[in-house]
Amino acid sequence: MANSRTVEYVFFFGILGLAAYVMWQIVEPFFGSLAVAAIIATVGYPFYRRILVLMPRQNRGLAALATTLLIGLLVVVPLAVLAYLIFEQTFSLYTFLSHDGATTVNQSISHIESLVHGVVPSFTFDAGTYARQATEWLATHIGAIFAATTSTVFFIFIATVAVFYFFRDGEQCIAYITEISPLPKEENAHIFKALARSMRSVVLGTLAVAIIQGVLTAIGFAIFGISTPVLWGAVAAVGSLIPGVGTLIVFVPAVVYFALQGSYGAMLGLVIWGSVAVGMIDNLLGPYLMSRGAALHPLLVLLTVLGGIAVFGPMGFILGPVTLSLLAVLLELHAARAKSGLPTEHPSVSYDG
Repeated sequence: MANSRTVEYVFFFGILGLAAYVMWQIVEPFFGSLAVAAIIATVGYPFYRRILVLMPRQNRGLAALATTLLIGLLVVVPLAVLAYLIFEQTFSLYTFLSHDGATTVNQSISHIESLVHGVVPSFTFDAGTYARQATEWLATHIGAIFAATTSTVFFIFIATVAVFYFFRDGEQCIAYITEISPLPKEENAHIFKALARSMRSVVLGTLAVAIIQGVLTAIGFAIFGISTPVLWGAVAAVGSLIPGVGTLIVFVPAVVYFALQGSYGAMLGLVIWGSVAVGMIDNLLGPYLMSRGAALHPLLVLLTVLGGIAVFGPMGFILGPVTLSLLAVLLELHAARAKSGLPTEHPSVSYDG
């Protein structure tokens, strides 16, 4: 009989493990989209609850659809306006270079080259060569760029659909996970609350830092006389949300612009402003804002953000602190169990924290 039970258990868990592995292989290509959707749904869940109350008969499907569309509009409309403004500025630059601007740029490059020659005699800068290389690179990689664009559109589509279902069926998902979990319901609720709080803290802290960096960038550009500083502040705010890009997306071209103009004082001033006033915000204020709601130390948050990006890629800036939060709450529950000898008791909490 014991032998039969052992074979039964081995067979059952073998089938379970195989099914889980195959399921992971099926879902893994969409993991990024699902992770983004879960984060958006968690952060926006209180907003969804408010909309749900306004729906006829509190229809969850309508509330989820309305919330998803509103969040989409909040993201798409500003980005569309920003893209239009960038296109307008790019076209103005093209017009400038097509007329007398090219001569001015070439004169500036020649001036810089002569200055650098005094320090590095072998230095040369052939703008035509670099432009030709850039054109050749673009022609060679146009297929990859198109594929990446298509992949991004598909990523957004899957994430949008998943956000809708997470809003509509999120509570049922949490209830199912709680049901199959071997932990007491109170501990499961405590874990979910900690994870939701951590996600919201990281996302809202990141958005706050992006806005502050955008404002400081606009102020710096206005001080040093760059046109449309508000536009470039908005671009910097969006860029700061992209790991590895940040505010460099506007500061590098601005510094190059001043160098070509021969405005070396403004160039140096902008470098200092970007490094100190803007750059330090990301490293000092960012971890502090992210750690406040999650009750984690800012240094640990900074380390998990950097390490998370190294391990998970761009998604790591959220997955890192969330993993830290999960570890912290599990250690807290373990400590409470060790002291009392019983499962930790926590008040029941809802998904919206």
